[in-house]
Amino acid sequence: MTPIQASGSTETKAIEEMLAASGYSKTAIDYYINKPHMGQIPDADIVSEMTGTCGDTMGIYIKMDNGVVGDAKYQVMGCAGAISAAMAVVDLIKGKDLEYARSIDDGTVYKVLQEIPVKKHHCIQLAVKTLHKALDTHRF
Repeated sequence: MTPIQASGSTETKAIEEMLAASGYSKTAIDYYINKPHMGQIPDADIVSEMTGTCGDTMGIYIKMDNGVVGDAKYQVMGCAGAISAAMAVVDLIKGKDLEYARSIDDGTVYKVLQEIPVKKHHCIQLAVKTLHKALDTHRF
């Protein structure tokens, strides 16, 4: 293992420990560390952006495939709560139709994350509101 790899794994472990001590579940921490759905989709069919009251900003990109969400990504400038919530939303909507995506609410996302600090519940709301804003601008 190179010094950079060793440093990276030590740093990751420290971040995981800090987030766990702050009240984040293992699932929420994994979403934050790995950021599996972070980025943009250049030829997205649906795009929207929102800024929350806390200043976190999210953009969502959705690519449709035969009436279902083929791919989705969020671009997030925000905290661990915002990033983990956005990543959970993508896992909930991929492969689903837009009607199902519209039914996603804060409670659905919270169940996926299992636990995040109470002071970060607004991050889940922002991820859901960003999704709903995108769907509201798209003609079904």
